[in-house]
Amino acid sequence: MAPMLALNYHPSIPRIVSTKLLGAIRPQLYTGALSPLRLEELPDPRPVRDDWVVIQTRLCGICGSDYKQIFLDGALDNPLTAVISFPHVLGHEIVGEIIQAGPRSGRDAGERVAVNAWLSCGPRGIEPPCSACQDGQYQLCRNFRRGVLPPSIHLGNCSGANGGFAQRVAVHTSQALRLPDAVTWDAAVLADPFSVALHSVWLCPPTDSALVYGCGTLGLLTVAILRHRYPEVKLIAVARHPHQRRMAAELGAHLVLDSADTTAVISRTVEDQGGELFKPWRGLPWSLDGVSVVYDTVGLPETMEVSLRLVRARGSIVVVGVEPPRRFEWTPLYFKEAVVVGSNAFSVETNPAGGGRKHAMEHYFDFLAEGFDATRIITHRFPLTEYRQAFIACRDQAGHGAIKVIFEP
Repeated sequence: MAPMLALNYHPSIPRIVSTKLLGAIRPQLYTGALSPLRLEELPDPRPVRDDWVVIQTRLCGICGSDYKQIFLDGALDNPLTAVISFPHVLGHEIVGEIIQAGPRSGRDAGERVAVNAWLSCGPRGIEPPCSACQDGQYQLCRNFRRGVLPPSIHLGNCSGANGGFAQRVAVHTSQALRLPDAVTWDAAVLADPFSVALHSVWLCPPTDSALVYGCGTLGLLTVAILRHRYPEVKLIAVARHPHQRRMAAELGAHLVLDSADTTAVISRTVEDQGGELFKPWRGLPWSLDGVSVVYDTVGLPETMEVSLRLVRARGSIVVVGVEPPRRFEWTPLYFKEAVVVGSNAFSVETNPAGGGRKHAMEHYFDFLAEGFDATRIITHRFPLTEYRQAFIACRDQAGHGAIKVIFEP
């Protein structure tokens, strides 16, 4: 079999410890010779079964979960370690062309596709599928440890099926969603993160107001979705870096705040809603009259606490981002009777305003046909051979002006 280039992740205790120590001195050493990450020549991927296809990767986005793994930003007691396997080729935001179709795949070479990366019952050859998969909720599959694949939740963390940081990738036919002819590759590579953002919005649609906390890829796509689908909603965005704040305003946020000043984030949000601000003996202010829903795309204890203080009574906080946990002051949670909802990736979605039930990526194609365009958030492109520069751009977003960074394998 012909070899292909791929970014393969081989963790071991010595490599993790040495990389953690060296990376603290110089961030570039997180991808150095001693790190778990290696650019390797691997055999071409084999279809796991005869209903799989092989895709030539055109583009693959770098997700926050990818570079957090590279920079060892996580805890050893993370429960998801039970449903991943090593070594694995990273990358799950994949678009490309089918170059080999299995005899039972029902597909043809040359089809342009976006990949739904979930390794749920269908890709694992499990019949009948679990109740979650029957309902299209692939992210809640009960069989991530069973079937023809090793433990893994999606491509990019599976030792038995490589991810998209590679020149080619094999997927189950159900994972390959055909792209409409008018969809460009740049638009297509945003299908996965768009779907993550859409899922969070449709879990708790806004009423009259909404706040998006964090303006990386997910936050900015959430801003764009809210402005496109809910133009009447008063939309506030909170961002860390100046280039993110500029982009949030371009995409339609009517008020953009600097995340560094948490007191101002709360007070200006409440003021914007015409609410009353309460100031305790110490600590941050809070209110019963804030926004109807917060989409927290960061997931830090700080963003959770601030969100609880500025959301209105019986409002909702949708947590999309994930960071290592710490203690925070959560008294407003019970007092306001707030609702905190976890949002896990995407699935088959029902449009709450009507328009049918279908895969989130297919809803994205509908948005594109309506004129939706968020491709301006793609700021950096790299070949796989320049992976070190790509991950440093992700880490130092302020210095590089980076938002969405993609590989062109």
